Amino acid sequence: MNEAVLRLRDLMASAGISRLKLPRDFLTRLGLLLVSVAVLTALFAPVIATHDPIALDVRNRLAPPDAVHWFGTDEVGRDVFSRVVYGARYSIGVSVLVVSIAAVFGLLIGAFAGFMRGRTDAVIMRVVDVLLSIPGLVFAMALTAALGPSLMNAMLALAVVITPAYIRLVRGQALAVGRNSYVEAAVLYGASKRRILARHVIPNCYGPVLVQMTVDLGAVILAAAALSFLGLGAQPPDPEWGALIGSGRRYIQEHWWCATFPGLAIVLTAAGFNLIGDGLSDLLDPRDGHS
Repeated sequence: MNEAVLRLRDLMASAGISRLKLPRDFLTRLGLLLVSVAVLTALFAPVIATHDPIALDVRNRLAPPDAVHWFGTDEVGRDVFSRVVYGARYSIGVSVLVVSIAAVFGLLIGAFAGFMRGRTDAVIMRVVDVLLSIPGLVFAMALTAALGPSLMNAMLALAVVITPAYIRLVRGQALAVGRNSYVEAAVLYGASKRRILARHVIPNCYGPVLVQMTVDLGAVILAAAALSFLGLGAQPPDPEWGALIGSGRRYIQEHWWCATFPGLAIVLTAAGFNLIGDGLSDLLDPRDGHS
């Protein structure tokens, strides 16, 4: 058994699962298929794309789908299929980075708050409550507008918006872990708070965070696309999916392919991540017979 499988088994054990069962649910497998296609498309975009995604051909602008341009061309003659393919790199890359940043900070801050309790916990959670009371997309729009429209600023804004949810999730898990006998024993034996957090509290929070990350990957793709659609995220000529819809919406009635294919890519990829998240939630639930 290789090292990767052993690590995955340790992760399942830390979540209270004694044995690993691969998801057999049809929807979970469908989600895995959709996400696999999207990720492979992002990784092998130069091989899959049939044209340069930013090359202009104004003589062939707004051409319908055909054997040369499978998804047609946009308002300046760029190949829509190639732009959708390269757009997978932008959308999925942004989503992975944002969710990873939020998960790391949420894990550290939430575990610290839940373990320390008292005034430290109260102050952190009041700040979290204030941030969670603000509608997420509105908050992201305000932050991005203040920082300036760009894909990097949109990523930072989205990371700030979703981090409080991870803090609250991990804090609740840390409170439960802190009541376990082995944590109390470590305290009595004089283990430092840093060691207890690193060895006992944080590892037992990985399971819920993993599920939340999978679900948030789809949500962040949608949010990033919304910011780019509004002109606050990716800027031309970057072929991000939301930006493609934003530029193609003006031609949707007569030249439907400009916005339809990027929209389908967003919907299918986000749905795939959500289906995987649901499957992981069932897999990591100790109440459904896995423990």
